[in-house]
Amino acid sequence: MDINGIEIIQKYLPLLIPIALLEFGLLIAALVDVIRREKTKGPKWVWIIVVVVFNLFGPIVYFIFGRDE
Repeated sequence: MDINGIEIIQKYLPLLIPIALLEFGLLIAALVDVIRREKTKGPKWVWIIVVVVFNLFGPIVYFIFGRDE
């Protein structure tokens, strides 16, 4: 990696850390909710795959469409 690449990383790292923490928090919250919830709209294993594979959007989709309340 050259000097310009390191400078770019240093410039944008403070912006990427909160996004990464948000993504990780949503992932953990969605996985805990899927596992603890008795009923979901569809099989639980499908929702777990959606949450894990589609990192940022998977948990959001689960919280909007997957919870059976």
